Amino acid sequence: MSRENQLQAFERLLNIMDELREQCPWDKKQTLQTLRHLTIEETYELGDAILDNDLNEVKKELGDLLLHIVFYAKIGSETNDFDIADVCNEICEKLIHRHPHIYGDVKVENEEEVKQNWEKLKLKEGKKSVLEGVPRSLPAMVKASRIQDKVKGVGFDWEEPYQVWDKVQEELQELQDEVKTGNQDKIEDEFGDVLFSMINYARFLNVNPEDALERTNKKFIKRFQYLESKANELGKPLMDMTLAEMDVFWNEAKKL
Repeated sequence: MSRENQLQAFERLLNIMDELREQCPWDKKQTLQTLRHLTIEETYELGDAILDNDLNEVKKELGDLLLHIVFYAKIGSETNDFDIADVCNEICEKLIHRHPHIYGDVKVENEEEVKQNWEKLKLKEGKKSVLEGVPRSLPAMVKASRIQDKVKGVGFDWEEPYQVWDKVQEELQELQDEVKTGNQDKIEDEFGDVLFSMINYARFLNVNPEDALERTNKKFIKRFQYLESKANELGKPLMDMTLAEMDVFWNEAKKL
């Protein structure tokens, strides 16, 4: 599709948004606050489509997210705070400023140097901490990954994977020590340290821990639902089956 056609499609969406905001009772009532949780939901739906590698669904979910962006910009324009042009220009200026190796005379050798320069530039922009860019409302696992990425950008990182694995082992031992004491607060504290160190190790293995865990979730759901279907075929509720009986079907599911 040509750039002209792309711009026409975007203008069509803007026009429809204008019409909906003026004429639709539901759209007229929405605010930044009422849309927030819906935007988060749409983002997770996009994430699901990406994990499933369903490109047609990715296209649909991107449209839903784009609608939300246009919706927020429309609301902003009504209070004269910002409009869609301001949104586009803001990100354009940021991208140009954050890519001096493209739009300036800075030389970089690889992706890692790009990320390091990115964090340095953000600090020069007035941020007091490299961690300011990590949203407070992120799920804990995603937040841990982003925290570790951020500090890596300024050189605070392990040098070799084996060092991180040693740290995992150390944290596991500390967890076991606290389990023996029975202090629930300390157990939770050490359990968090284990998870944080495992997420760190995942980074050194080039594994996205959120994606990895979701793959395991999907795998477990598929196997458990196979177990449920077999139990239904036998006319025997799961709660009436022994673990040994359930294991037979679980192992069958693993082979599928």
